[in-house]
Amino acid sequence: MADNPQQTIRELKELVIAYAKQETIDPLKNLGRYFAFGVLGALLMGAGVTFLAIGALRALQGDDRGPHFTGNWSWAPYAIVVAGAFAIAGLSWVVGTKRKRS
Repeated sequence: MADNPQQTIRELKELVIAYAKQETIDPLKNLGRYFAFGVLGALLMGAGVTFLAIGALRALQGDDRGPHFTGNWSWAPYAIVVAGAFAIAGLSWVVGTKRKRS
């Protein structure tokens, strides 16, 4: 420890600044990385589910499916795909909000 009070105050100031950086800036950098990966994952999952829904719709509307979804039933493939999308969203919600038992 220094005999000079000014030196002690300077060291204390440096110590407080270093501690504040360690406890605030470093965790925020890590949080930003997790946030970026989360957003990227959400965008990729959203794109995948969208392509899956479009593929399911085209499969239901295919010409080789016969006359099942023609005429007054032409809306049915859209309803089936929307219901499936809601089912996937609900399942994702349940799995994402499920609490782990300790």
